[in-house]
Amino acid sequence: MDTIFIFFQRIVPQHLLSRCTGWLARLQRPRWLKDWAIRTFIAHYRVNMEEAAEPDPRSYAHFNAFFTRALRSGARPLEQADILCPADGTISQLGAVVQDRIFQAKGRTYDTWELLGGDAVRAATFRDGQFVTIYLAPRDYHRVHMPVAGRLRATRYVPGDLFSVNTLTANRVDRLFARNERLVCHFDTAAGPMAVILVGAMVVAGIETVWSGQVAPRPRQPVHVDYAMLPQSVELAQGEEMGRFKLGSTVIVLFGRDTVKWRESYIEGTPTRLGAALGSFL
Repeated sequence: MDTIFIFFQRIVPQHLLSRCTGWLARLQRPRWLKDWAIRTFIAHYRVNMEEAAEPDPRSYAHFNAFFTRALRSGARPLEQADILCPADGTISQLGAVVQDRIFQAKGRTYDTWELLGGDAVRAATFRDGQFVTIYLAPRDYHRVHMPVAGRLRATRYVPGDLFSVNTLTANRVDRLFARNERLVCHFDTAAGPMAVILVGAMVVAGIETVWSGQVAPRPRQPVHVDYAMLPQSVELAQGEEMGRFKLGSTVIVLFGRDTVKWRESYIEGTPTRLGAALGSFL
C-alpha cells in the first residue's frame, strides 16, 4: 500500500488537484455542505475547538476560514526562551546542517542551496548551521509564528511539486522539501540570519504571509522580493504570526553556524506546541 500511495502521488496532476481543493475550500454555498465538511473534519481528526477563538463550527464562512482559525487568547502562552516553537505539529527532524546538506529521513538528504531556491549567497550563511523541520498534521493549528524576533530581509517563492509531506512520503521521496512548492523568508535576528521556509504539499490550497497576503499558488516561476530595499521595514516580534497554510504542510527553520542549540528533549517524532521553548542562543 505504501508503494501504491507514492506511485499515486507521482501520476496524479498534483497542482490541478490542489487548486480544485482550494476552490472547494472557499465555497460558502450550499451552507449545509460547508457545515457538514467542517463537522466531519473535526470529528475525524479530533480537532479541539475549545482552543479556537470561535468554537462554533457553523460560524466559519467557508472551510478555509475554519482551517486557518485563530486561537483564543491564552491558548498558547509563550515560554521564556531564546527560540520558541513556531507552530503546532511534530518534529520531523532537527540537528546540524552538515556542510550544505540537511537530513530528511532514512538516509535521504537535500541541499540548502536547492531548498532556498538557488540562492547560493544566502545558503552559504547556513553552512554547518542548525535546522528544524516541523510537520503540521491536519488537526493542528495552521498558523506559523516567529521563533525569534526578526526583521524581514527578503522572500523567494519557489515553484515546485506538491507531494504529501507526511512521514511516509519523506521516507520514500528524494529531496522532498527542496522539490515541493515553497516560500523562503529571510530574517535578521539576534542570532544572525534566520530562514523560515513554508513548504507546500498536496491539496495545500495556498500559503499566506501577514505582510503580503497570499503568495502561493503563483504562476510557475520564481518570485524574489528584496524587503531591505523597500522604504518601510517588516519587523515581527517573537511569537507573532508570520504566515499560514490553507491546508496542512511543513515549516523549516534554519540558523547559521555556532549560533543556536536545540533543547535535548526534542527528537524525531516529538510533538510541538506553538510557543514552547525550542532552543537557545550560543
